[in-house]
Parts: sequence; C-alpha cells; structure tokens
Amino acid sequence: MAYFEIPPFSDKGEAVSFGKPGGGQAAGGKQAPNSKMSMPTNPTAQFKNASTLPDGTHVAVTELDGKKSGFKGKVWVWAPKEYNDPKFAKSGFPVMIALPGGAGFPVNYWMGTDLKLQASISKWYSEGKSKPFILAMPVLNPEPDKGIYWDGSDIPNQPKMGTWLTDDVPDLMRENFRTIKSRDGWAYMGSSTGGFASLKAVLKYPEKFKAAICSGPDIVPDSPLWKGFDKEKAENNPEVLAKQLIDKKGAPDVYLAFQVGDNENNKKTLPDVQKFVATYTKGPVHTMLRVIPGGEHNAKTYVPNMGEGPIEFISKVMEGPVE
Repeated sequence: MAYFEIPPFSDKGEAVSFGKPGGGQAAGGKQAPNSKMSMPTNPTAQFKNASTLPDGTHVAVTELDGKKSGFKGKVWVWAPKEYNDPKFAKSGFPVMIALPGGAGFPVNYWMGTDLKLQASISKWYSEGKSKPFILAMPVLNPEPDKGIYWDGSDIPNQPKMGTWLTDDVPDLMRENFRTIKSRDGWAYMGSSTGGFASLKAVLKYPEKFKAAICSGPDIVPDSPLWKGFDKEKAENNPEVLAKQLIDKKGAPDVYLAFQVGDNENNKKTLPDVQKFVATYTKGPVHTMLRVIPGGEHNAKTYVPNMGEGPIEFISKVMEGPVE
C-alpha cells in the first residue's frame, strides 16, 4: 500500500513543518543583533510531503506565488536531518538552489529521491566534504519547453523566470527556514540549461550568491525567445557578465565548479566549458573543472561526481551552520 502511496500506509500529501516552533530564537524570542543567521521572516508557506527519505527527512512541495516575478509555480524543498538537531537549533543553514535540465516543468527532477541528491548531501556532510545544504528545487520554466525554453531569464514579453529564480525562490527560503544573512550561505547547482541558469545567476548577482556547481552547462543564452532583444540577451550572457566582474574593482569573489562528461551528447559542451574556464578564471572569478570519464549528459552521471571535487570546492568557501 505504501508503494502505491495509499493512506494511511503512505505519508505523501501530508503537511510538513520544517523546524520546531521557537527553534533558533535567542532569549526572549529575539534574534541576537550580531547574529550571522536569519530567522524565518514569514509568511509560512504550506508544504505538503512529496516523499520521505530513509533518514526520516522530507522532500516537500509548495505553490509559490512570486511577488516580484508575478509567476506562480511549484518549489520542492528539503532540509537535512541536522536542521532539526537540537545542537543546531539556533543556527542558520546554507541554501542550495538546484535547477534541472530539460523542460524543468511541471516538476524539478532533483526532487526525486531516485537521483539521491538529498542522500548524497547528507553523506558528503558526514564525510566532511559538504555543508549541510537546505535544497530549494523550483520549476525552471513556466511551461513545457517543446524546444522553446526561457534561459532562466527575464526575456522581454515573457514570464520573468530570472526574477523567479534569483528573488522569489530565495525569499521563500528566507521566509520558512533559518538561513544565513550573507551571500556566504547561498549557492546554485544545475545541469544542462539549469547549469547555465546557475552560472548566470552567480555572475549576474555576485553580491547575493557566492558559488555554483554547473554540470554539462550551456555557456551562452540561446533561447529562440531572445530574437529582437540583443541588448537584454547580452545582459544575461555569462561570458559578458564574467568579463564585467573581472573588470570591476573590488568585485566579490565567486566560485564556479564545472563538471562535464567526456561522452556528452553535444560534443561542443566540453570545449565550450574549457574555453570559458581558460578565458575567465582570473581576479574574482575562481573555477574548477572536473571532466568525468565516460560521463554522459544526465543527472545520474552528475550527482555522484559532485562528490569528487565540486561539492568540496564550493563548501570550503561557504558558511554554515552559523549562529
């Protein structure tokens, strides 16, 4: 019955609450003024259980009505078991926004426990390789792409998917979780077009986000929806953004971990990433590249290989848990 998700043998669809009431608050219910962590700001979203992991943690889903983008879509979330550990009751946790490839609608495939992203983060944390990231897994596009995708951007006359990913989704996490005030607690990861959106988000808003893991990413925007909007397209081009960051005095450092299989279906992916790394790894732009032997263009390749360098690369420069 649990296999078929039939109540009461399954807890799918049940309400999920992250954290205990009052957890993380300083004495008197007030946050310490010099605290690095940020208490949930509310309003609290309605989360429903999508799946339960063997360690008792939940992947839960909510419908987010983006105040800044005007786009309404699903976001799946997960917090590691440490989040509810009394030892960390007053700690803010780092957030990783995980973006899928492909259509990225109506689901974000990272929410599926079959890919073991959540279990892997717990394992890597126990091995000292990773921070105990809270995951946010939003839809990437406003509808099935059918060959027309949105490049994680605010393309003129289209749903504002850039604002959705870089404003509304982080706001949801701040409202519902103990997070970290500074950009040292905010990162992206993604594969394929989600890898592009992750790369672009960090380069475009380095004051908000510190790091990204980009797996088999596109390097430049190439949605057909950009036609006639060359200026806006350039403003969302990682090559242009990286150059601007390098040329800017006092720019914040960003950390970009790339991983690409040597058997990707698009033979341009690896040389394009190698060229980007060779050209833009300077000044505030720090990179690493893992070439995956026999690696293909899919999530099953990318997840285990994140543990072979990329997750450690970004975790070394990020904070959390912090009080």
